[in-house]
Amino acid sequence: MSQPTPPNGPVAAAVLSCGFGCFVLGVLAVAADGSKSLAAALNFHHPTGPLSGVTTLAIALWLISWIALAARWKTKSVAFGKITAASFTLLALGLLLTFPPFGDLLLGR
Repeated sequence: MSQPTPPNGPVAAAVLSCGFGCFVLGVLAVAADGSKSLAAALNFHHPTGPLSGVTTLAIALWLISWIALAARWKTKSVAFGKITAASFTLLALGLLLTFPPFGDLLLGR
């Protein structure tokens, strides 16, 4: 008698939310670099500058997405290969967006 496979939804939620958090970090970093008003709004701690708000907001959105996905997929088995591919794609895009020459290219500098 074989045991049923446990749902992989909570693990998939953790993996996908990590990719999403990295992507959000990259998007916010480029956006704050391109907008003085957004940079001022994200300046939570003056010695650090807008990076303090960028990282705080990215972490908050990562946690929210993890909690929401984990709750939604708690008892489900999802296509883990597709989730992993999407997560690594988001991770790569987030890393690329935090590379200053690429951000400057997007901002037309």
